[in-house]
Amino acid sequence: MTAGRVNPSFRLEDQGITGLGSASYNLIEPALIQAALSRGEGKLGHGGAFLVTTGQFTGRSPKDKFVVRTPSVEDTIWWNNNKPMAPDAFKRLHADMLEHLKGREVFVQDLHAGADTEHRLNVRVVTELAWHGLFIRHMLRRPARDDLDSFVAEWTIINCPSFKADPARHGCRSETAIVLNFDAKLILIANTAYAGENKKSVFTLLNYLLPEKGVMPMHCSANHAIGDPSDSAVFFGLSGTGKTTLSQDPSRVLIGDDEHGWSDTGIFNFEGGCYAKTINLDPRAEPEIYATTARFASVVENMVFDPETLVLDFDDDSLTANTRVAYPLDAISNASTSSLGGHPKNVIMLTCDAFGVLPPISRLSAAQAMYHFLSGFTSKVAGTERGVTEPEPTFSTCFGAPFMPRRPEVYGKLLQQKINQHGATCWLVNTGWTGGAYGTGNRMPIKATRALLTAALNGSLNAAEFRKDPNFGFEVPVAVAGVEPELLDPRRTWADADAYDAQARKLVAMFAENFDKYAPYIDDDVRAAAIG
Repeated sequence: MTAGRVNPSFRLEDQGITGLGSASYNLIEPALIQAALSRGEGKLGHGGAFLVTTGQFTGRSPKDKFVVRTPSVEDTIWWNNNKPMAPDAFKRLHADMLEHLKGREVFVQDLHAGADTEHRLNVRVVTELAWHGLFIRHMLRRPARDDLDSFVAEWTIINCPSFKADPARHGCRSETAIVLNFDAKLILIANTAYAGENKKSVFTLLNYLLPEKGVMPMHCSANHAIGDPSDSAVFFGLSGTGKTTLSQDPSRVLIGDDEHGWSDTGIFNFEGGCYAKTINLDPRAEPEIYATTARFASVVENMVFDPETLVLDFDDDSLTANTRVAYPLDAISNASTSSLGGHPKNVIMLTCDAFGVLPPISRLSAAQAMYHFLSGFTSKVAGTERGVTEPEPTFSTCFGAPFMPRRPEVYGKLLQQKINQHGATCWLVNTGWTGGAYGTGNRMPIKATRALLTAALNGSLNAAEFRKDPNFGFEVPVAVAGVEPELLDPRRTWADADAYDAQARKLVAMFAENFDKYAPYIDDDVRAAAIG
């Protein structure tokens, strides 16, 4: 055993993990990099960043994710969204993985999930790859070294990329499996080296556990005003909507960029770091994220680099468009040291509307906010995928359907309660197209989006004159300083107003059709507020 600091009374053997070749506990960054290099897991890049490729899997495998179907969760898991695994199949998978690990080397990290000490979860992560230990040290939160002497894990992740599952024996779909067992308090990950599976498994876990405590788990970024943590804001949004870019405002303090909880005392980051996309990363637009790719112990994942100079190619997506860098929050100069904030004064839902219908900003009632939260709308554009010839709607409920173990209405109602209880103002912000759909119109000017968000966050936008949108019923400002008045009325930006009306009717119908599946589970006020 190689140990940094570890609770001597809490051993892997107590969890049935026996016969290992060696186990290294809570190694810190230099030791993990040294181990990863000696094992040939990657390269040491500029500034001491660790460069790694993940092989066959360069992203998550949602079709291979399972929840063990035990009586304790039978009535609370959203089974339409979560594939079940039989308890006996899980037992075989667990036993076979433990047998596979005998004689092998593992790396153990004892970490916290959640910055709020009242709601955080102690997680032990057992990994077959040293660099996975480095990654998860960035993504979760590190206990003080002295606290490791008494650390007791509440949940354990066993990640074994070299183990191939047997669908017939283990009740899974392929040789890859990501399985959560809420009775055993155990997560198994097999046959994938993509590090994001570790992070998102913990997020899924918290998404199940926290609502029972009255805490709203959120797939969102968050920030607060400088010098005033009580003036916080959260930013929901799917990929490509600007969630990370817009929340990392130098005039505000970054709480976190991806996963947060909203408790009775305020919001808190689940994580201790960031997992940022790097494809086409511009050092002028996002200098601090760019700098992390040459920072000691950052994990640079699936980026192409020159084999001699190790210079990274930020534009090469030949391995994947999902190139990433993982780094601790303290790499960002305006990041919060506590990762805590007060109750959000503003809840912002970001969407990229490629249909050119939605206004650049709209004010929502609590019921409308629940409707748009459950909808989780953005859109694909022509050319992004084979066969996409015109904008296509994408609805990912709660802005993160793959990570939602409970039914969406559980999260929607909890969010609505928090908004009503704490008086948050809700905004829908369209960072997509104006003056026409994708291919005809133009992308919403980032300068206008920032001006509108600044007015929303400082409270001045609430004093503006508003009109009611005839399509969705939400409120739209008529005039905002620094923003072209025509931009606030999408119909006026189209050359053909009748064409706009037809496109708007089409989008409204798409929303309504998508929302039909939630209608039986929601209150009348949300149904009434859904469409104007």
